[in-house]
Amino acid sequence: MSFATLAVIGLAALLGPLLALPRRWHVPVVVGELVAGVLLGPSVADYLHPDNPTFAFLADIGFALVMFVAGSHVPVNDRRLVSGLRVGSVRALAVGAVAVAPAIALSAAFGTGHAPMYTVLIASSSAALVLPIADSLRLGGPELLDLLPQVAIADTACIVAVPLTVDPAHAGRAALGALAVVASAAVLFLVLRRIGSSGLRRRLHRLSEQRKFALELRFSLAALFGLAAIAVATHISIMLAGFALGLAVAAIGEPRRLARQLFAVTEGFFGPLFFLWLGAELDLRQLGHRPGFILLGLALGAAAIAVHALMRFSGQPLALGALAASQLGVPVAAATLGTRVHALQPGEAAALLLGALVTITAAALSGPGAALAAPPEPSPPASPPAAPATAPKPEAGA
Repeated sequence: MSFATLAVIGLAALLGPLLALPRRWHVPVVVGELVAGVLLGPSVADYLHPDNPTFAFLADIGFALVMFVAGSHVPVNDRRLVSGLRVGSVRALAVGAVAVAPAIALSAAFGTGHAPMYTVLIASSSAALVLPIADSLRLGGPELLDLLPQVAIADTACIVAVPLTVDPAHAGRAALGALAVVASAAVLFLVLRRIGSSGLRRRLHRLSEQRKFALELRFSLAALFGLAAIAVATHISIMLAGFALGLAVAAIGEPRRLARQLFAVTEGFFGPLFFLWLGAELDLRQLGHRPGFILLGLALGAAAIAVHALMRFSGQPLALGALAASQLGVPVAAATLGTRVHALQPGEAAALLLGALVTITAAALSGPGAALAAPPEPSPPASPPAAPATAPKPEAGA
């Protein structure tokens, strides 16, 4: 890894904004970054190597930050979500139940024996994708309030379930690791809430703003890396660390200044680097050696879209069902952990990522339909101009 490589990564990451620039295309920024990673990775140019330790470590930081930002954007304090919590939780549970049948069928058809893992993949949603797409499309209304709890519940549950299904031999250790991360995030939430109620947080915020110390960003990164260290030590995905901390920050209220700083750090460098690494990780040559796994990847993506589309029978528009089917962190965690513990067959990790790309493509194509299904809430009418304080003086000769 060198500065020249970082420069190439920075330039290649511009493909994401370029593809997302035409608003009528509704292409998420991550699509262009993933494509750039595929082109520069072993599949085509063989310039970026995802197994490079420095590249992989920087990508892990980006992954944790992406999930942190996604969790912090979940409007957990929005009272309007209470009305959608029941519908969203029922839909998330229904998707998980329906996902069992296609997962068993695909596991048997391809002889992998990974039905539990496929169930989690098919049932998963990605808050890291759904929330930015919803923001870019300015979605609103009651349909969105039903969608957000569904995505948050599915994402959280599948994040916890991934290590249990990928490496069942060490499921107990993974469960304890997940519990340790969640408990640590809960302790941080209590500490932050206590600091906020005592007034110390406000004083630190003013000091940081006046002296340009960026104290909140420093504390947030230290907490994130601490939770990530616990996740790595207990052999679970760092995505849980990032998402759990993001939810804790969202629950106490994320300062706008911290949100801007996190956005700059994540979207300016670490996030694009992670998505380029992810694209490079999708080694199409492995799929060439096992062409049957190309069908597996396509089938996993199609199954996820179909299962989420069945929520149309519960009243959810098809476009929002396709949006809820988008996957990112869960397939990445499954592919990474499965490769690390040698639980996957050669080429199967690439198939999992290919399935995720299918769902991301469907989510991008569903943009116009989602905008029609969940239109933005109308802006309040403008206040009439105030009457002048004094009547105008009559003109001369009036």
